[in-house]
Amino acid sequence: QVQLVESGGGLVQAGDSLRLSCVASGDTFSRFAMGWFRQAPGKEREFVAEIKWSVANYADSVKGRFTIFRDNAKNTVYLQMDNPNVEDTAEYYCAAKRVGSVRSGADYWGQGTQVTVSS
Repeated sequence: QVQLVESGGGLVQAGDSLRLSCVASGDTFSRFAMGWFRQAPGKEREFVAEIKWSVANYADSVKGRFTIFRDNAKNTVYLQMDNPNVEDTAEYYCAAKRVGSVRSGADYWGQGTQVTVSS
């Protein structure tokens, strides 16, 4: 069993920066595909970014503004949010997948951290 704990959410002004963190339990973290999803009120959960080994993929809506990276020594994956806008306001969830892509269905989810971007 893997537990994911997110942190770093909060209120940020549009154009500023925010970094989300997700710490994973377990000792096979480096083998997991790790990702971030988000869900805005009244909307479905959507993919934001994924990193598998050192290869990152992004949703078109965040490409060039958000960066996902990981520190395997700390069992942590990060989402650096630069130049956020009000459309980025959502609950952000960390996800982990043992084999394959998190976009095909995560094996584990975090509890979520709220990000609110003000104009």
